This record gives sequence, C-alpha cells and structure tokens, in this order.
Amino acid sequence: MINRKLAKASSFRYMILACILILLAGGLVLLPKYQQHEGIKPQELLGRAISPERYISTDEVASLIINQDPSYLFIDVRDEESYNKYSLPNAINIPLDKLLDEDFEAYLNQDEYDVVLFSNDHFYANEAWIICNRLDYKNLRVLEGGLNNWFHTIINPTKPTENMAATAFELYSTRKAASMYFGVAYPEQVKKETVPAKKAVVKKTIVPVKKKKKMPTEGGC
Repeated sequence: MINRKLAKASSFRYMILACILILLAGGLVLLPKYQQHEGIKPQELLGRAISPERYISTDEVASLIINQDPSYLFIDVRDEESYNKYSLPNAINIPLDKLLDEDFEAYLNQDEYDVVLFSNDHFYANEAWIICNRLDYKNLRVLEGGLNNWFHTIINPTKPTENMAATAFELYSTRKAASMYFGVAYPEQVKKETVPAKKAVVKKTIVPVKKKKKMPTEGGC
C-alpha cells in the first residue's frame, strides 16, 4: 500500500516537472532572435520529455570515459566557477544562461556526437535538454542524478552488506575499480604500495567538434 502511494506521488511529481519544462521551452517561441527555429511540435516534445530514455547512468558514463569512447561529448551546464572546481574529464562548459549563444551552437546542434548534459543534480541539465529539444537538436542525453549521484556511485561507492545479492558485490567491484581510475586510493591499495603513489590528476581539455561550420574558439567558457 505504501509502495503504491509512493509510486503515485513520484509519478505525479514527474509529470509536474515535465509540464514545467514544456512551458519553459515553449517560451522560446517568444524570443525574436530564435524565430527562425520552428522546432518540433508540442506533442512530440512532451513524448520525449516523459521518456526515461533521455537519461544515461553514472555507470555508463564512467565506462565511456575509461574506455575513451570518442563518440560522446560531455557538456557541463553549471556556472564557470563550479566547472573550474570540479567537472568530468574533458567536459566542455556551456553555462545554462549561455546555452543559446551562437558560439556554442555547433557543440549542441550537430549529429556526429552523442551529447551528455550534466549539472549538480539533473534539474538544470533537464532544462538544457528541453530547450535544445525544442530547437530539435539531436542525440542529447542527461546524466541521471548529475554530479551528486556521480560522487555517491562512482567516486565513493557504498560497500554492500553481507546479506545483499551477489550482483550488488559485482556492481560495487566495478564501481570501486572505476573510482580508482579517477584517482581514489583505498587503504588496502596504499598498503601494497612500496612507494607512496601520487593521486591521479585528470587534465581537462576541450574536445573539438568536427563540423564543417566554423567552430567556437577553445577555452574561455
């Protein structure tokens, strides 16, 4: 009974969020600068908005980064100060309030890469997603739970208890290995080291988008 109530409440909140995002995106048609973008029909936009397929998990993103998959582009939609403090490796900073700047259009409106939008949670990334979809941009995903979930699942995964299923331990083992890749050191790992190991530092660089049109100048986001 309780689970049914929680499910209904969650579904209701999800629909409310979807409606808010639709209204927000619909407001773009009132902007004269972007009247040339006909975008997509509201029904199609709503269908995309309520579909969970737009989300990509932290485990999938970790695998993409570790395997250096060249087909994905990571876009951090937070402000520049937050981006400079911490972001995903090789992520490009396009703050939400600058999302419609012409300098960044080539990163978002293209069909050569799958774009993953992310923020601290996934609310701002959802806003960016809905705006880009209103303009009918393709191949857009949202990091589920954002960087907060990234820290809880990949950087600092929770160790399962003894009564949990074997799959929970397998997932923890995978996430632990991923966290070590991103520079996290564990006590047992430190003990095995004869020489203290330096914490891995992942250098952030801008991934160039191969496109015929003139590309934005790297850096300075």
